[in-house]
Amino acid sequence: MGASYETERHPSNVGRIFEALFHDKDYSPRQSFPGDDVAVQAKSKYALWRPPETGTEGIPADFVLRLVQDRADIDISGPEFNFVRSIRVFDVRYARQRESGRDGDCNRSAVVVLGTYGTQGDFSWQRSSTAVLPSVHVGLERWGQHCPSIYHRSVFVDWRDYEGNYGFEQVNY
Repeated sequence: MGASYETERHPSNVGRIFEALFHDKDYSPRQSFPGDDVAVQAKSKYALWRPPETGTEGIPADFVLRLVQDRADIDISGPEFNFVRSIRVFDVRYARQRESGRDGDCNRSAVVVLGTYGTQGDFSWQRSSTAVLPSVHVGLERWGQHCPSIYHRSVFVDWRDYEGNYGFEQVNY
């Protein structure tokens, strides 16, 4: 029937998330962190988790968030994390083509960069081209055909989930 009974009403899920991550009075996070790295400590000096229940009093000093840069904070090199490595980010900074001059020369230029994730979640950019864009990308369908006037900018992200299903999003700007 789908009926339920709640003894206590929560205004948001923050309290439940906090309870799931932290048990009793143990405020240490349930995840791995890098060792004592002075740079990380310096950058996270003022970072604190402040759930609504604590108000302005803050929380124990030993619960300082640590910043993990340029990589995952756990080992994700196994095949179960292939979905992370399948994520591709195409930044079409611009792609333009137009006829110019008396001879009707076609001027084409484009700057496309591709961002990918490495074995441990490290993200990097590399130069790419319009030819590498997936076929579901929209906006450059007439690229290279008899020089119609085109100006296009977009960010396109595609991926394969853990079951191998393809997904994508595109934002034109």
